[in-house]
Amino acid sequence: MNRQQRRRLSKQSRRTGKAKAVANISVPDVLRQAFAFLQGGYPQESIRLYQQILAVDPKHAEALNLCAIAYFQSGEPAQAIRSLQNAVSVQPNYVEAHNNLGNVFKALGKFAEAETAYSKALAINPDYFDAHFNQGILLEGLNRLTEAEDAYRRTYEINPEFWPALFNLGNVLKAKGEFGEAAEIYRQTIERDPNYVDAYINLGSVLHELGKSDEAVTSYQRALELDSNRADAHYNLGIVLQEKDELAGAVAAYQQVLDLDPKHVEARINLGYAWQKLGKLDEAITAYERAIDIEPHHAQTHVNLGDALLERGEPEAAVALCDKYLAQHFGNTAVLGFKAAALGELGNRESVDHLLDFDRFIQPVRLETPAGYASVADFNAALAHHVRSHPTLVSAPASHATRLGKHSGELLDQSKGPIAVLEEIIRSSVKTYMRKLSTDLEHPFTDSRPKNFALTAWGIVLGSKGYQLPHIHPSAWLSGVYYVQVPEVFAEAGNAQAGWIEFGRPPIHFHCKADARVKLFQPEEGLMLLFPSYFYHGTVPFNYDAQRISIAFDILPLPAPTPP
Repeated sequence: MNRQQRRRLSKQSRRTGKAKAVANISVPDVLRQAFAFLQGGYPQESIRLYQQILAVDPKHAEALNLCAIAYFQSGEPAQAIRSLQNAVSVQPNYVEAHNNLGNVFKALGKFAEAETAYSKALAINPDYFDAHFNQGILLEGLNRLTEAEDAYRRTYEINPEFWPALFNLGNVLKAKGEFGEAAEIYRQTIERDPNYVDAYINLGSVLHELGKSDEAVTSYQRALELDSNRADAHYNLGIVLQEKDELAGAVAAYQQVLDLDPKHVEARINLGYAWQKLGKLDEAITAYERAIDIEPHHAQTHVNLGDALLERGEPEAAVALCDKYLAQHFGNTAVLGFKAAALGELGNRESVDHLLDFDRFIQPVRLETPAGYASVADFNAALAHHVRSHPTLVSAPASHATRLGKHSGELLDQSKGPIAVLEEIIRSSVKTYMRKLSTDLEHPFTDSRPKNFALTAWGIVLGSKGYQLPHIHPSAWLSGVYYVQVPEVFAEAGNAQAGWIEFGRPPIHFHCKADARVKLFQPEEGLMLLFPSYFYHGTVPFNYDAQRISIAFDILPLPAPTPP
């Protein structure tokens, strides 16, 4: 994603008054000269002049503030902080100095201190748009997207001519999954600056998510008319053309990316996939192998190369490729998922059953009535309302596995409501699952069990004919789903397991010919399923005028804490 992440430094020289000669210098004249050096990109020269002023007037707040900017530009952030702290000590209501202090703290990764500094600036002057903008950048970086959105909206409200705030607002809306409004914001940005390449690229991205492929192509092409050297625009254009099955155009776009950036791994992977779809297996395998040469740890490249080997009728080579990768990346979710499919093609049912041990690793959990609710049904009603009314719930974007349904963003952010109760239930259930999981050093799932983990959750609302494509969760170790609302017709006889969840079937783009070993579960309100994240899973489509609401979640391994 392209971002307008420019900090708004407060440089303005505003102090006026009579020139006074102290130690043979005229302070206003030296200020003007130092400021000219600062604006001209000569921070060391400006520091020398500001120090002349401070030698005769150590409490000159403006010189302290501007000298701090020069220190920061010279790579001396500690000196910058001391100078700014002196400035706000001398002049506590110096709003520009508080803003600049926030910028320096942010650059040093001291985010709490930065937020405090911006808040002090805004307490002094609530209409100081620079601090609102900088605070928005900080909050966006901390993934506090709703607060960042408020900050950018306030910035633009104060200064409608400052279109970078509008562009950043679009980025936040895009990150929240609010693609329709994000597209409108990017269009407004382009109206103010018709040559803003990043706005065209990001507009293309959200149009793609909205399923408006032709409009996305037009937006990327306009970006490239303005700047033909933008590798990200060529790459995004290639993705859309590939999904439109315009493979020759996609190949040309990826080759443009590689002309600009020969080490662009993703472009090489996608180029390989395009060659593969065109039936040019040798070219595809070469592209994948070159991607691995550039980034030997990239799991998806190994999966794609393995699939090309399957298509070429070499399942032994595909399994060997997986084993070589897993020897260095034990328990990798993406490669484990593919290895199960490759073993099936090899006809090694015993190894498949060992890896996809459904009975052992899929754990059903049935909820008891949570505290504060009259029944599980009462709890589920609250969850259903929360998911349906969640501000991030949008029609399933093209990049997700959900089809003919809606998908929310993160449910564990602010304003959790009943999700807070479910979160505690999930955490408790996961810890119980991990305790009961027997240690088996010969199994990659049990031996890669994390000691520390993070939890992420999102809502899925499927309507008539809705379903999910077979997929895995490559960043996670353990995944799960909780069924909030299930149409009664799912339980009726003769409905061919409509709406059920199915494990073990690989995605259709894998070149698998053997019958997959699968297991299905009927969804029930109040049922939670825990399962390894490398198990491919999807849902059977249903054709009923009813909603199926579930909450999916991932257990994300965290690195072990660094000893003090």
